[in-house]
Amino acid sequence: MAPSTANHTGKKKKQLEKYIEKKLKKEERVGILEKLVRTQAEIPSSLHLQSSAVLGSGRAARYALKRSADESADTQESRPQKTRKVKNGNWTHQKSRHEPEPDSDSDTSFDSSDSAYDSSENEGDTVEDVNANRVEVKQSDAPRKGCHDVDDPSPGPPKRKTMGFKEWARQQIDAAKGFKTKENGSDDQQAVVPELPSPRPLAKEKKTVDAKGEWRGPLGEDLSIPATTFAEKLLNKPGSKGGIDTASTTGTTSSSPPQKNKAMAVKRPPEVDEARLLLPIVAEEQPIMEAILLNPIVIICGETGSGKTTQVPQFLYEAGFGSPGSDNPGMIGITQPRRVAAISMAARVSHELSLTSSHVSYQIRYDATVSPQTSIKFMTDGVLLRELATDFLLTRYSVIIIDEAHERSMNTDILIGVLSRVIKLREEMWKEGKEGAKPLRLVIMSATLRVSDFAENKTLFAVPPPVINVSSRQYSVTMHFNRRTSPDYVTEAIKKTTKIHTRLPPGGILVFLTGQNEIMSVCRRLEARFSRKAIEVRKKGRATAFIRWNNNANATGDDSVRVAPTQVDLEAEDIDLGESIPEELTSDADDGQKSEDPEALDSDEEQQLDQELGLIVDEETDVPMHIVPLYSLLPSEKQMKVFQPPPPDSRLVVVATNVAETSLTIPGIRYVVDCGRAKERQYDVSTGIQAFRVNWISKASAAQRAGRAGRVGPGHCYRLYSSALYENHFDSFSQPEILRMPIEGVVLQMKAMHIDAVIKFPFPTPPDRATLQKAEKILCYLGALKQSLTAGAEITQLGRTMALFPLSPRFSRMLVSGQQHECLPYVIAIVSALSAGDPFVHEEALLDEDGNGTDEDLSELEHITSDAIRIKETRRLRRKAFFQTQNLHASLGKNTSDIFKLLSVVGAYEYAGGGHRFCEEHFVRPKAMEEIHKLRAQISNIVQANFPGLDAGFMVKLVPPTDLQIKVLRQLLAAAFIDQVAVRKDKIDNTNLSGTQYSNSKGVPYRAMGITEDVFIHPSSLLIGIPPPEYIIYHEIVRTTRIWLKGLTVINPTWLSALGRPSLCTFSKPIKNEQGFMMCIPRFGLDAWELPPIKTDAV
Repeated sequence: MAPSTANHTGKKKKQLEKYIEKKLKKEERVGILEKLVRTQAEIPSSLHLQSSAVLGSGRAARYALKRSADESADTQESRPQKTRKVKNGNWTHQKSRHEPEPDSDSDTSFDSSDSAYDSSENEGDTVEDVNANRVEVKQSDAPRKGCHDVDDPSPGPPKRKTMGFKEWARQQIDAAKGFKTKENGSDDQQAVVPELPSPRPLAKEKKTVDAKGEWRGPLGEDLSIPATTFAEKLLNKPGSKGGIDTASTTGTTSSSPPQKNKAMAVKRPPEVDEARLLLPIVAEEQPIMEAILLNPIVIICGETGSGKTTQVPQFLYEAGFGSPGSDNPGMIGITQPRRVAAISMAARVSHELSLTSSHVSYQIRYDATVSPQTSIKFMTDGVLLRELATDFLLTRYSVIIIDEAHERSMNTDILIGVLSRVIKLREEMWKEGKEGAKPLRLVIMSATLRVSDFAENKTLFAVPPPVINVSSRQYSVTMHFNRRTSPDYVTEAIKKTTKIHTRLPPGGILVFLTGQNEIMSVCRRLEARFSRKAIEVRKKGRATAFIRWNNNANATGDDSVRVAPTQVDLEAEDIDLGESIPEELTSDADDGQKSEDPEALDSDEEQQLDQELGLIVDEETDVPMHIVPLYSLLPSEKQMKVFQPPPPDSRLVVVATNVAETSLTIPGIRYVVDCGRAKERQYDVSTGIQAFRVNWISKASAAQRAGRAGRVGPGHCYRLYSSALYENHFDSFSQPEILRMPIEGVVLQMKAMHIDAVIKFPFPTPPDRATLQKAEKILCYLGALKQSLTAGAEITQLGRTMALFPLSPRFSRMLVSGQQHECLPYVIAIVSALSAGDPFVHEEALLDEDGNGTDEDLSELEHITSDAIRIKETRRLRRKAFFQTQNLHASLGKNTSDIFKLLSVVGAYEYAGGGHRFCEEHFVRPKAMEEIHKLRAQISNIVQANFPGLDAGFMVKLVPPTDLQIKVLRQLLAAAFIDQVAVRKDKIDNTNLSGTQYSNSKGVPYRAMGITEDVFIHPSSLLIGIPPPEYIIYHEIVRTTRIWLKGLTVINPTWLSALGRPSLCTFSKPIKNEQGFMMCIPRFGLDAWELPPIKTDAV
């Protein structure tokens, strides 16, 4: 028995040690709880501390009301304290509802956490007091009594359901604070309860405002309300009860009756509702609308595809914006940088809202569907700028949305700067209570996070506007870089597109190139190989070859079955996507390339390996391509083809410029081929020389292009450049347009808006001071501004008239002065043609897209059977007809002006009634001619509206101008381009003393005003084939291999002395000539070119 007794004694000893340890822990917890109770008792009751279990649930308000009611019902008399029974786990305990101080020798309800989760074998053990022995307690036994209720003869209350942890924790906190609650219908208890403030109303929404005006979110956090007039008016609005009214933002005072909120009910098609649920922007509707209602300016950042362009106008429409009778009856205006985006977005939003085009309208330069019922209006940014010129406060609008602000176009930057001032004026008028005054809100939407120029610009926005970031509906896109950067990116794009089409699963392909010529070349080469017609021809050829081979096999008795290499079924591991990369690199920019990408579909190393092995591998497939080009000059109906689904058995291939980068979301794209380049116009401020150069895009643009592959599912982006080049030579963001374009038109518009100190205008990115000075100097040359000693350059009456036209100041100058000798119709035609761009097809693009000639050409070549000879003869006939039409139109003005060639083709187009037939015969682009026609009508209407007594002279059929009118038109051109004069170099250097005669103008140097280098007549000019004139004016100057002058007109040097006064022309002292007349010698320009003498009377 000795060992058994020893074991028993050891077991008891362990149990006793364990008991003592647990008891010490319990006593330590009791001490901590006492300190907690004392600390909470010292906290002022005004803090309204709440249990974490009730935060955001609305129960806290009910508890406050209950406690207040209990306090008012209590009397000063003491009442017998009731006991309550708490059950948790397998222990029970009765205690007083309110104890002045916990007894360290008794169990408390907090001990349940220990006993309930104790891992010892005696899990149900409890303690009576310090010196009590351990007693086994069964769940069926009667509950023990605590040290405070041992004398209570009344039986315990009936058992109730076990409380959850949150309810138990709430009771403990209520007990520690001294709060009273009713349980199981028991009577109220008497206790010292902290004084409570007046109860606040029950919350009906997650975000409520208490009696002190403190806003709290769903988790009890404090919400800061912006210190804006909108927030102040909204909170003080009668009937708002502290909540956010998302349907109204009126400035009604407390004395006025509450206005009825007007929210528009929208019934969308079921498929639209399903599609909207997938857009990330829809999940952010509440914070977006709260920000718009509480702030005058809001910035929304969301990548392309998040739905911001189509959904934010719908949010505003449903909240009552744009609805007559609501608090914000003005239209919802959305600006787009491109016309195609404005038209397509209006159609999409109209469809989703189930509204007609009269309610959701668009307005571009020549077309509009706006009506008095319009609520949502999509427009180009230039249209809104024109409206600002006539209605500076934009009284027809309640909110303006500037979309695609990340592109930083010049019009967008100017709009944001002007609207930042218009919003302040509208808000001040609204605060003053002027009749009919309503506030204006501005929403700036960007597809990138480059918003610091807006949000952190103190001169633009004194108070930084809130920025809301919206996640994109973006699937993962795998990036594939080329090992080497090929200079022939067009050929590389074709190779990459071919490999994607023949090797990878279905999905649309989007190829980014730089211009129209590259796009049409790639489309022709891909169609020649993967069009449905080419595949059918290839199938017939394979069938014929197989029959021939089968016949040969039968003749020789060979029964083996042979399969062409392109017809073999391949497993995934058999597909070779790239071999080792050659070590030699063609460019230093590719040094530092990261690890090799085996799935990049590189072409160079595969071709090299095939050549070394003597293999001829031809990527073939029987799946046709549905190839669609996309660029800005493409007619609108052809641009819309990218949104149409391709035939079910073909793959969509879109070859586009950067127009497809952000403005449009093309459905079904899974693969993107990015050449990494874009063609941009660069402008030299000092010389005025412009250059169209193909440069590397920015990293932000590359990310936008790659994101196109992740709209419908996981995609791939194949970049035709190395990662080292991308990391080291790509800028983070593209340069704003205002830094690389002439801005004299912008300065004139601002001066017309009474913004005299243009240098102080809040540009998001201000232009250089030199650029502004150059713009003001040009406007002074044109007579639109005059220098003032006190206020700088001031606008003249001529300048205000010029600002009425949505044109370049030079063209406006021609219109204002073109009323003499009935030349206005011809001036309007010239200005329209120069604004729209060169309509003539270039010589290298004589063949149409199909590679065939016209019907007349084909009829002449019916006897030719060889395809190669027929194509060659077709090209010859087309070139012959091309030069014949060029000479025909150049004859107007006797080959003295390239501008008159434009006038001739415009007049012929109008006289013939237009049409594609005329464009084909005269080698002009139909879209350009249609644009010229629309612009001509628009300018005529502007002239008629602003000059009622003047006949605009709009004639459907223009007759050719007379010789006198030709001379006047040349003088008008000289006045408009008075600072763009070029003189033959030998004339001013006196180097041609021998009297050398030139047969043509090829290679003859000229000197242009303000340019130190030699300039030359462009080979495309009509003047290239005639002897070089002495003085010419030019429309534009570009730099390629040389500095070329384009758009030339021969002028008389004597005109310069009259047109250049007083800023460009100076005169010598009068001298009497041989005939006895007083003559003076004028000197023109910055270099003081000597002009022919003129009579003093003419000065």
